[in-house]
Amino acid sequence: MTLWLGLIMLVLLLMGFPMMVPLAVGTLFMMFTGMTFFGPDQMVSWMITGVGSWVLAAVPMFIFAADILTKGHTANRLLDLVDSFTRHLRGGLPITTAVSCALFGAVSGSTQATVVAMGGPMRPRLLAKGYPDSFALALIINASDVALLIPPSIGFIVYGVVMKTSIGDLFLAGILPGLLIMLLFALYCYIGARIQKITPEPKASWGDRLVALRRTLLPLGFPVLVVGGIYGGYFSAVEASAVAVAYAFVLEVIIYRQVSVRDLGAIALSTGLITAVVFVLVAVGAAFSQTIGTAGIPEAVLGPAIDAIGTNQFLALLLIAAAFFVGCMFVDPIVVILILVPIFKPLVESAGLDPVHVGVIVTLQAAIGSATPPFGCDIFTAIAVFRRPYMDVIRGTPPFIAILLLATLILILFPQISLLLPSLGGAS
Repeated sequence: MTLWLGLIMLVLLLMGFPMMVPLAVGTLFMMFTGMTFFGPDQMVSWMITGVGSWVLAAVPMFIFAADILTKGHTANRLLDLVDSFTRHLRGGLPITTAVSCALFGAVSGSTQATVVAMGGPMRPRLLAKGYPDSFALALIINASDVALLIPPSIGFIVYGVVMKTSIGDLFLAGILPGLLIMLLFALYCYIGARIQKITPEPKASWGDRLVALRRTLLPLGFPVLVVGGIYGGYFSAVEASAVAVAYAFVLEVIIYRQVSVRDLGAIALSTGLITAVVFVLVAVGAAFSQTIGTAGIPEAVLGPAIDAIGTNQFLALLLIAAAFFVGCMFVDPIVVILILVPIFKPLVESAGLDPVHVGVIVTLQAAIGSATPPFGCDIFTAIAVFRRPYMDVIRGTPPFIAILLLATLILILFPQISLLLPSLGGAS
């Protein structure tokens, strides 16, 4: 029956149905074929419970803040700042792109918003400088993945809700891994530019740098406010999301005046549509996860592997990373987190793994999956934004995926990178 369940869901997915349909059909299949002893009424209860966590209220708020910032000029200000410090280096332009994506990710928390905001101005500049389009597109979508690791991160919020782990600690844990990936991307861009003999731009004066820095002081205060407020105990993750919206409003509507009050209705509608999709996925994913749990599928599938691994933390993390990496290649990362985290929770506990460190590994795989063929969501965002064929978008991705997998291995071998900042104190 488990094989039939997988085949039915796979066929529905390949037929083009949104992910919520295979999940719902799979749940009902298990109920009506006797694989589990709960009925549809319990399914509805699980769905309500799945979206009942108060922490999830932070998701639409952070999305709304990201949409406001994307509409404004925050992205261009961040680009100008990074460009003033890196343009004279070999590979300065792609390094600017990578670092700017990380900074905007820290402001928006959204990979797709980062693709839109950073890809628009940077792709023409990269092409004009002589970089191949395949490289430019791959750099933009993969550098945008860092947005899932640098707070605020929707991936961390969903994982924290499912795993019952501190959102504040997860936000802190993602900072150093995000910077590590940014550094690896910058090194790759530097080496690539030297090989291709692409000449750097003229060096910016310190006067220009100070001007650019002054123009970005307020946007750079965004992650400081969110993370500092949570970590300092001034507000919770949900309250931080409301503060983020207020900060974005003040920044773009009142101070910069790049977004009008009349624009807010359309922005809110877009946020509402995205939020609806996310919450339906969360609800159906929660029901599916609970149903396969009652059906005993996780124990049947992973039981032997868990018994074989025992307390070996390295193997446990490798298995978790591999499962999430493969899952996120085909399915929306939020759904994968909802389904697989409860399945692997016994392994995390039996191996004595730190759930915060596991959260970083899981979220990194979600980030990699967002830009990995065949169904990475950032790939299709890039197709829509840049109007390029599927093959053109994915052609340059293998080196970046290799770098991200290398970062995964480094983080598995050196968990201190993830746990250093959370270990400095507690977060609520």
